Amino acid sequence: MDPSVTSGLYRDITDLAHQSPSWVRHFVEIGTEAVIVILGLLFLASWWRRRSGDSRAMARAVVGPLATAVAYVSSELAKSAVQEERPCRAVSGAAASLATCPPVGDWSFPSNHSTIAAASAVALAIAWRWIALLTIPLALFAAFSRVFVGVHYPHDVAVGLLLGGLVATLVVLALTRPARVLIETMRTSRTGVVVWFAGPGPKPGAGASGGARAGAGAGVVPVSGAPGREPARGADRGADRGAGHGAADGTPDAAGRGTAEDSGTLSLGRAGERPRSRR
Repeated sequence: MDPSVTSGLYRDITDLAHQSPSWVRHFVEIGTEAVIVILGLLFLASWWRRRSGDSRAMARAVVGPLATAVAYVSSELAKSAVQEERPCRAVSGAAASLATCPPVGDWSFPSNHSTIAAASAVALAIAWRWIALLTIPLALFAAFSRVFVGVHYPHDVAVGLLLGGLVATLVVLALTRPARVLIETMRTSRTGVVVWFAGPGPKPGAGASGGARAGAGAGVVPVSGAPGREPARGADRGADRGAGHGAADGTPDAAGRGTAEDSGTLSLGRAGERPRSRR
């Protein structure tokens, strides 16, 4: 890419840097290097967090740093192929760079810092979704800071962001499955250090016990307590009394017939009664 395309924007940003308060300049000078350290610490946090997760999540956390390293190598190969001079030496009329201009042979295109920051941000976001709210702004800050301190063109950092994000995504997607198999094998190892690195994984039986409790709860029909059971007990007592009458008569349904006979006698008696005359 022709450096003159973004050299004007480079001048504007470096002029802004010199017009900014001193504390802003110091903050960006420190931050442009600190971002890489912060992203490295986040990789450690992601690995530690996923040690108790399933093998797929752990595989993504472990593959992330490797994907970032592949992205860095890709940027170095591109630097060697393009061999673009640093703007702090090539752009005439630009303000002096805040950071020390790298030596000749340390080429400008694409930006290593931007590539590493973008690759780390994307790899971390794949392994730990919500961390993207932190890593993406950090990557953008890293890219802008390289122009702000005067050591890269704007197109250097833009291509670096695209290169890092693309390479990291492809590497993580390609290596997650074999890394998952490796993590599962490591977790069954007899070597303590290997098991410690791979992590214990999810607690065995946690999901099953929860499912069993849920199933048991679903199979229970709630009752209203003692009053709800009274009809059953009343029916039992009625059956017992009926059985007792049957035993006394010698027949199972004597009680039923006795009741019917009593009702018939009562009906006949009432029918045979003479009507009382009205006086």
